[in-house]
Amino acid sequence: MSALKIGVVEDELVIARLILGTLDELGYSHCGPAINYTETIEMLEHNKPDLLLLDIQLSGKKDGIDVAQKVNEQYPMPFIFLTANSDAETIDRAKKVKPHAYIVKPFSKEDLFVAIEIAFNNFSGKQTSQPEATNSWQGKDHIFLKDGHIFRKIFLHEILYLESSANYVTVHLQSQKKVMARSTINDLVEQLDQKNFIRVHRSYSVNINKIENILPTEILLQGISIPIGKSYKDDLFKALGIKDN
Repeated sequence: MSALKIGVVEDELVIARLILGTLDELGYSHCGPAINYTETIEMLEHNKPDLLLLDIQLSGKKDGIDVAQKVNEQYPMPFIFLTANSDAETIDRAKKVKPHAYIVKPFSKEDLFVAIEIAFNNFSGKQTSQPEATNSWQGKDHIFLKDGHIFRKIFLHEILYLESSANYVTVHLQSQKKVMARSTINDLVEQLDQKNFIRVHRSYSVNINKIENILPTEILLQGISIPIGKSYKDDLFKALGIKDN
């Protein structure tokens, strides 16, 4: 799957280039920059970004808050205000459209990365928690995982482990096949059978029925080594009925 696509809405070209360069360094794909309301709507229609970085002050009569209102109405996606405006009046207007983050310029690469990751993950969590969400996992002995435009049926007993990386989770099957989903590992783990799947590391959850050996700092599943995080070891041993004396 492609990297998270960030739409950039910024009418100052010097700042826009800085933002685009920073996104490149962070490994995101991007579209834009759009410099006004009309260009932003065209970008939303044709480029379909996953998240918007949105300046409040834009060229033309309509500003970034007008864009945000339109996004809320017709283009459900997280958006982050990235602006030099931090006065009380602007913030009060911004709060009404409920941005997923608000960054005041100048910003650092770290500020941008944290805001994007948290905004997207929180938004994705809300979407998947709804019964009608299209990326939800369903069923008792199987799950339906959205893979592109296809919902793939995967039986739980076929899953070896889940591996998290940025905004994606890779589902590793005992057949050695892999299926990748855009989600957080927390969202997926919560919807699996908690008796058979357990977190063993911040980036891994395993099917405890597939564990072959347990070493001091790792476990083996079909010869594959998975690290054990210190904070997860006690819960793992408890689930397996092991007393580490």
